Amino acid sequence: MALAAANIGMMDGAYFVGRNEILTWINTTLQLNIAKVEEACSGAVQCQMMDMVHPGVVPMHKVNFDAKSEYEMIQNYKVLQDVFNKLKIAKHIEVNKLVKGRPLDNLEFLQWLKRYCDSINGGIANENYNPVERRSKGGKERGSKGSNKATKTLQANSVGRVSTDNDYYGSKMTKVDNSEQEQQIQELSEKLGELELTLDNMEKERDFYFSKLRDIEILCQRHELEHLPITKAIQKILYAADATESALPEAQGILDTSPDLIPDESA
Repeated sequence: MALAAANIGMMDGAYFVGRNEILTWINTTLQLNIAKVEEACSGAVQCQMMDMVHPGVVPMHKVNFDAKSEYEMIQNYKVLQDVFNKLKIAKHIEVNKLVKGRPLDNLEFLQWLKRYCDSINGGIANENYNPVERRSKGGKERGSKGSNKATKTLQANSVGRVSTDNDYYGSKMTKVDNSEQEQQIQELSEKLGELELTLDNMEKERDFYFSKLRDIEILCQRHELEHLPITKAIQKILYAADATESALPEAQGILDTSPDLIPDESA
């Protein structure tokens, strides 16, 4: 059932999908060209993904693809939350974190969203869905304003360009240097983001297994169990201080000296 994706656990494989795969999925599906997951922090992308898998449920005219301020972004997430409510999707949206544009928070939400969309119709996209047309109907064509600004900038540069050869080549070399620096910065930022994601996943995995060990410890502390040999053997392993040597032999020794614990096969 698709709604089951709303409650997938943090150790689910969905949260190990890389940012490059997420970006490819967004850009291919919605015909966009975003370079970083945090560029989707406005909530507009998420709204349109839901519009694709649930036609007619999302009021696209209320979705602002040009949202820049947190207030405008929050309005998009209100639309998304209303859609979740209509579809009875019990997924909490941490709006305050997402609108800050932090990569990990946005990546985690997009990972969940991909898992949810993949659960609808087996992940088969609607062939009749036209993402550009749907954004146009929303009244906010993403990229149109950016294209106009880019054109005006190029025109202004052409008018203001100095005609001397030295200035021309000097300016060109400066642009090349800046472009290389920007590329290096972007690559380093992506590597840093990947390291942060790896660390975040490792911390989640650590907490997951720690909680299991804590449950075992609590069980061993029950009054009717704490004096049993098997309990003492488990505690010997749990509380072993030396990380280089295994506490298993000592734990087995406790059991071996408790004949009542092991049934007599000859009986």
